Amino acid sequence: MVNKQKILIVDDDENIAELISLYLTKECFDTMMVHDGEKALIAYDTYQPNLILLDLMLPGIDGYQVCRELRTRSNVPIIMLSAKGEVFDKVLGLELGADDYIMKPFDSKEMVARVKAVLRRFQAAPKQETPPENKGKCVEYPGISINLTNYSVLVDGLQVDMPPKELELLYFLAASPNQVFTREQLLDQIWGYEYIGDTRTVDVHIRRLREKIEENPSDPKFVHTKWGVGYYFQSI
Repeated sequence: MVNKQKILIVDDDENIAELISLYLTKECFDTMMVHDGEKALIAYDTYQPNLILLDLMLPGIDGYQVCRELRTRSNVPIIMLSAKGEVFDKVLGLELGADDYIMKPFDSKEMVARVKAVLRRFQAAPKQETPPENKGKCVEYPGISINLTNYSVLVDGLQVDMPPKELELLYFLAASPNQVFTREQLLDQIWGYEYIGDTRTVDVHIRRLREKIEENPSDPKFVHTKWGVGYYFQSI
């Protein structure tokens, strides 16, 4: 029997949480509901969810703080839920490590589709090592190796952990060195039609990438900006 994927629902509105749980249960997910930030952090350790739906406006510890704390422990996929639709709020959520951002009120079918899409992206990253003789999709340059088969990145021989979307973006750029891609092209290639977002999403992920792989993010060695156009990976 296949184990059901577990979704942790964090929302202080019990009616909304129960409604989300109902929709996900119908799609054969296992769900757990909590209604504040402190319980969310405890539930993560005990429940070990495959994905977290996280409301921003929570009593006590808010959703931003919960996301920040979870990202120190895990790369578990996080979808933020909020009635706040300002660009600043979306960008802040993504900068803290969220994988997607859904506005309230939301359509139930869209919510379920986004959950499935994020899970697909995350589960495409196998946890086991790929045998050395089968590198699969891998690009290597002096100082960096990006392997899309086992979702690993080595910088100067050291493992660098990053969420699947960041790694896919890095691999896509590195696989076509010195070719400039617009933000719209990167959104389409990496996030696809299922992701409804603005081009600032790309900027946020590029900034997080540079913080992880560049010795000096303000003077990058690998991922460069073509001002007014987009981004490219520079091969040496």
